[in-house]
Amino acid sequence: MPHNAGMDISLTLILIIATAGVSLVAFRDHALLDRLILWPPAVSRGGQYYRLLSYGLVHGDGMHLLFNMVTLYFFGSVMEPVFASRIGDVGYVLFYAGGLLVSILPSYLANRNNPGYRSLGASGAVSAVLFAFILLQPWAMLYVFFIPAPAIVFAVVYVGWSVWAERQARDNINHSAHLWGAAYGIVFMLVMEPRVLLIFWEQLTHPRWAG
Repeated sequence: MPHNAGMDISLTLILIIATAGVSLVAFRDHALLDRLILWPPAVSRGGQYYRLLSYGLVHGDGMHLLFNMVTLYFFGSVMEPVFASRIGDVGYVLFYAGGLLVSILPSYLANRNNPGYRSLGASGAVSAVLFAFILLQPWAMLYVFFIPAPAIVFAVVYVGWSVWAERQARDNINHSAHLWGAAYGIVFMLVMEPRVLLIFWEQLTHPRWAG
């Protein structure tokens, strides 16, 4: 993959700084939070379509923000030059924005007339970046709560758990956004570079430890 020293994480850092900055302000400024969060009636009745993106700039709490931004930092740093070399810097930013939009659309459509529904956080877009990475490096070692796991194993467990948790609906996490974001990341990668599917299969069938 091409390597451009000094530019690898610049856009990723800008996304992190912007998201962290707005989120930190919104923790104290509830009026700002209310203006940015995804509240479906504001979109369907008020035409505030910007909320389909702005919800990704605010988070529920510090841990929610920290987890998303740390994940984006590590995997966005790797994926940014991959995207930028093929679709440019603007293309990478649009990929991220597309992750926010695509991941939230099913939730929005299902709740467009539900005044009690709200959603926030960059998890859908972060999932898109993460699963795009997994498609390229399925046997990369990830550390989930300090426990090492191959990326492809994590992906299978993560998807299975998200599907189960979404059906249970026992928490306030938008698991649907995680799943749609992951699917978007994979599909975008394959459309951008179809050869990735062959690369993925080759790596998947030849684990690193197999020699």
